[in-house]
Amino acid sequence: MFTGLVEGRGTVHLLEPNGSAIDLTLEIPELIIHEAHIGDSVAINGCCLTVIEINNSFLKFQAGSETLAKTNLGLLSVGDQVNLERPLAANGRLGGHFVQGHVDGVGSIKSIDQDGEWITMWFDVPQELALQMVPKGSVTIDGISLTIVECQPTAFSIALIPHTLEVTTLGQKQVGSVVNIETDILGKYVTKLIPITLDGFNERR
Repeated sequence: MFTGLVEGRGTVHLLEPNGSAIDLTLEIPELIIHEAHIGDSVAINGCCLTVIEINNSFLKFQAGSETLAKTNLGLLSVGDQVNLERPLAANGRLGGHFVQGHVDGVGSIKSIDQDGEWITMWFDVPQELALQMVPKGSVTIDGISLTIVECQPTAFSIALIPHTLEVTTLGQKQVGSVVNIETDILGKYVTKLIPITLDGFNERR
């Protein structure tokens, strides 16, 4: 379990094809590498992966075909930066929201509007993900816990403060960039128990 509060950014050092999977080696900040162990879970752009090898300041992970199909990890190149978070400690503060590290799908940046130091971003997402979102609700974008401002049938917006833009990869993104999306777990259970059609979604808007 994670919170969506990014602890640092890693840099892609090596990408190695491994059948239908890839082996992903990241250069990791000292804060995270200092306490890393084989078998640990780490959220990489919001996707929970397992540490399989430690070498000085590098951690190695494996991403299978399902992960590559559901996330943006298969689009990474050497030198790209990714958001990192270790799991929530049992005695830790829940500063964001409950994040499972199970990416539901990807979205793409529709627009970026600057207002002083703040930025409003709109994201295009599949209908089934938009149905699980509400204004002022939580969403995880590339592992970052954020608050939704507005919702549309296939899009939503967020407002980003300068700190978030500085310490995460969102400040490096452009229109068209692909991002990982994990909706709030409460929204998933609601749509499972009370099916909502797209027509119903439009009526609520």
